[in-house]
Amino acid sequence: MNEVDLRVSKIKDGTVIDHISGGYALDVVKILGITCKEKRVITIAINVHSKNFGTKDIVKIEGRALNSDEVNRIALVAPHASINIIRNYAVVEKLEVKLPKTIGGIVKCVNPVCITNSDEPIVSNFSVESVEPLILKCHYCGYMLEKSDVLSQM
Repeated sequence: MNEVDLRVSKIKDGTVIDHISGGYALDVVKILGITCKEKRVITIAINVHSKNFGTKDIVKIEGRALNSDEVNRIALVAPHASINIIRNYAVVEKLEVKLPKTIGGIVKCVNPVCITNSDEPIVSNFSVESVEPLILKCHYCGYMLEKSDVLSQM
């Protein structure tokens, strides 16, 4: 490693979210509900050089593991991310974020006349039409949501 390389320190225990699309680290932090007022170290690297993607972002969160709901939410904005669970400075589990074919209950349809936006207790359900760019199709009304629609709800 030469002097112009970025150096980010290792964490003892926690989660590293790597290969986030360049410029989306702060959206991932928002999705996770991190306010930066927590009493833990959080490292955010934005637009770091990546051989595979040109640029990428990295988020390191000490002392926290992610649940499956959080992983699904991350998949909406960072479909190529990888999640490393760290224990005693070593990777003990490596997860690839995969966007499922259908998504339910995470985001709402933005169509105001959709049945999911009525007084009926109906959980939203979307099929993933495209990963890059993100396009979700509402199961009930057929409305197409884009990444910006999803980000506005997180």
